[in-house]
Amino acid sequence: MAEKTLDALFHDTLKDIYYAERKILKSLPKMARAAQAPELKAAFEKHKGQTEGQIERLQQVFEIIGKSARGKTCDAIEGILAEGDEIMEEYKDSPALDAGLLAAAQAVEHYEITRYGTLKRWANVLGLADAAALLDETLQEESQTDVDLTSIADAAVNAEALKPAP
Repeated sequence: MAEKTLDALFHDTLKDIYYAERKILKSLPKMARAAQAPELKAAFEKHKGQTEGQIERLQQVFEIIGKSARGKTCDAIEGILAEGDEIMEEYKDSPALDAGLLAAAQAVEHYEITRYGTLKRWANVLGLADAAALLDETLQEESQTDVDLTSIADAAVNAEALKPAP
């Protein structure tokens, strides 16, 4: 049995977020198609491009630690994305759909922010400065995406969700 060290935990968590990012990448086009507000569609499309870059950075981190880039099933992201699918189905054609999509997207962002924050700190403790820098770059993107989504919600989406369905 492998030793249960911070190295092993770092690697396991890296596999977890790698899996999650790849699942998110597949979900973003569906969320963009479902979104009604043009600015929300644009945000999802922009984040798809960012997610592609984040996956590339994760692959670089795997290289730094001498491991192949491989994911392991992340039950947390599976559940968060399933909730998003449920919202898309239950609120389709509703004024509240975009508010629900935004909430689902922010749940994803908050999960990613916690993972990247932890991985960055562990990389620093493990003396992996290059990995920490790559992880911090993604952490900053995820944090900015969360801020951007809040702005979209506050600017129009939440008020729009108050309207009755046509």
